[in-house]
Formats: sequence, structure tokens, C-alpha cells
Amino acid sequence: MGVWSRLAGITLVPAMLAVAVVGCGSSPAAGAAPGNANADHASTGAGTADSLYDKVKKQGYITVGFANENPFGYATADGKLTGESPEVARAVLKEMGLGNVQLQGVLTQFGSLIPGLKAHRFDMVAAGMYITPERAKEVAFANPDYKIGEALAVKKGNPLDLHSYEDIAKNPKAKIAIMAGAIENQYVQKLGVKPSQIVTVPDTPSALAAVDSGRADATTMTSLTLSTMLKEKPDPKIEVVSDFKQPVIDGKSVYGYGAVAFRKEDQAFVEKFNEALAKLEDSGELMKILEPFGFTKDNLPNHVTAEQVINGQAG
Repeated sequence: MGVWSRLAGITLVPAMLAVAVVGCGSSPAAGAAPGNANADHASTGAGTADSLYDKVKKQGYITVGFANENPFGYATADGKLTGESPEVARAVLKEMGLGNVQLQGVLTQFGSLIPGLKAHRFDMVAAGMYITPERAKEVAFANPDYKIGEALAVKKGNPLDLHSYEDIAKNPKAKIAIMAGAIENQYVQKLGVKPSQIVTVPDTPSALAAVDSGRADATTMTSLTLSTMLKEKPDPKIEVVSDFKQPVIDGKSVYGYGAVAFRKEDQAFVEKFNEALAKLEDSGELMKILEPFGFTKDNLPNHVTAEQVINGQAG
């Protein structure tokens, strides 16, 4: 792929270009006027109650950071921005009275999504990002639109007999590939995996490639991401650990809650977003959106709030 690849209004930015001095996405969003690519982003109001709402309603689009992770947020072969998170965002915007607003995607390395959002490279992140206390210090999360567990993939035959993060921690020779910025980095280290055992990769395909090539003995990501990737592109050298032990951290089994993220200054927009999201879940529309991407009723957030997740009160 060249430096810029434009697909049906989506600006695809190679991972290397999505990192600036502070590790933030530095690409202009698609649809911006030539020669003034970031003008709309830099002018986002701070402090006005409805600044983001008024802005996107007037311009007819909202810029969206995504990391090309199927099924959470990705570009199809014909260039459509889709996935669980963008499709939820579309439905919520429609419920908010912004049905004519288009989503313009800015492909950004996952670890650069939050810095890119704060730097006004885009107005929201729709990438299935987990809500965590650390991330919540940086951005304003909407309420979660799904919950999910983790999974582990290893070399065929599981030669190191890995069935949990603890098994990796106990074997100093074991290496695990994890996407930069992913919550799994925190999970494995809290359970004893040393930083020297972690092979950092830019995205989930690279994580599987690391296991395939032997650079890593295992990789971890959400169960849905892993199953989707291996279904679309089976790899005879890799297998999913069927009896993987879900991590228990601070006495609680880990379930991730994913949500759309905004800048702190756009809290008024977030509140409207949450009201619309709750209506979609109540009506059953949220389940209809999730289902084509492999989610089941077990993945519904059941009206858990972002605050509950941040405070460790989510089930």
C-alpha cells in the first residue's frame, strides 16, 4: 500500500505514519477540504455544551479513529468503514437526530488512537476499545456497547503446554505477541509475565504472524477477534487453546467492556450518545447490530455504565 490509500472516503494511514512525537495519529481525515485537511479538527470547541453536536450536524460528517480490527472496526475491501463499533455509532447518531451524518474513518495504529483523539486528528474512536481506569483519565468513554472475554492462540500442538497467562509467566522461555496499546499487555503483566517475554506488534494480524513465524509462542486477544481472524484466514500452524483459563485479576474474572471514546471536552455529546444507546438496547436494536459480527446475547452490556466499569463495579 502506498503512503496514502483512499477507499470510498476512508483515509487509510499506514501504522508508521500514525505515530507522531507523542505517539499520536497524524493523518488528516478523509473529506476535509484540500490544503486544509485538519481545519475542522483543530476548531472543535471546548467548553460549549453542544459544540461537537453542532459541528458535525453542520458539516455532515464526523471523523472516526479506527484500528482495522475485525470485527470491531475495519475497512472492507471496497472501502466501507464498518464493524461492531462503527455500526453502533451510526445507529446511535441516527437516534440522536444525526442520521445524515457520515462516518469518515482515519486508520490509526491502536496504541495511537487516544493520543490522536486528544490531538484532534479525529472526533471519536470507534474501535471496540475497552474501558479502563487508565484510559478514562485521558478520554471520555460512552457507556459500553458490548462485553467479551479473552482467548489464547499457540503453535499447533501447543508444545509449551500453555493454558493460561500464568503458564506463560512460569516459563521464562515463553514469548507472547500482543498488539501495542491493547489491554492484554496489562493483564499478562499483572499475572507475572515479564516485559521481556512480550513481543509487541502493531496489529492483530501481526500477532498471528509472529506465532506462525516462531517469533512468539502464543498470542492473546479477545475471543471474538481471534475466532473471526482464523475463520477468515485459517492457519494450519496455529491453534486456539480450547481450555484457556480466563484471567482473574484482583479477585475478579476479566471481562472487557468496549465503548466509543470522545474527548473530555465533549461530555455533553457523550451524555446524548448514552441516552440514545440505552434506547437501542431497550428496543432490541443493539442486539440486531451486534449479531452479524458474531456477538450473542451474552455479549450485551445490560446497561452497565462506563462509570461502573471504571470503578470496578461491573459484573
